[in-house]
Amino acid sequence: MSTIKSICVYCASGPGTNPAFVATARRFGQTLAENRIRLVYGGGSIGLMGALPESVLDHGGQVTGIIPDFLVNREHMSERVQEHIITRDMHERKRIMFERADAFVALPGGVGTLEELVEQLTWAQLGRHRKPILIANIDHFWDPLCALLDHMEKLQFIRAGLHVNLLVAARIDDVLPKLLEAAAESTESDKEMKAAAIEQM
Repeated sequence: MSTIKSICVYCASGPGTNPAFVATARRFGQTLAENRIRLVYGGGSIGLMGALPESVLDHGGQVTGIIPDFLVNREHMSERVQEHIITRDMHERKRIMFERADAFVALPGGVGTLEELVEQLTWAQLGRHRKPILIANIDHFWDPLCALLDHMEKLQFIRAGLHVNLLVAARIDDVLPKLLEAAAESTESDKEMKAAAIEQM
């Protein structure tokens, strides 16, 4: 049985200019549904954030949408998802998304997507969790980030012992196999953060 039962996906509330981004979101939604993996995401219904859960639901999958109250109207909270969680603020949203997920995937997105991804990388780097983190590098979208991380490592701002274990998949069909392989290398205790550790973040 898969050790990954839910995946948190960070992605844009806009479609972007490349049709491949929306197509990728839809394909990944289908993959999650077919593998009976619950989607945990930001709760909106527009852009990639809309295409992804719609595809999961259209293919019979399960979705948890987590959205702060001030974004309910701005990002058009999805009414189709099986579970809505409306939070007081962004911090609570991100904490619950972390708690509900066994792994993290970043599709193309903007500043918010980048911030959420980097926060998870930081927590992992500091030893707060060992849940797999992956970027879907569709049409080389994340190449600049990968180059920046390499640059930081060369200049020893990412030092030995603080390695950033970021998985990269250029094809959306490679995302789930890479996550499952990474999850198999971690124990269940590593993947679940204790309440005390969460409070320290």
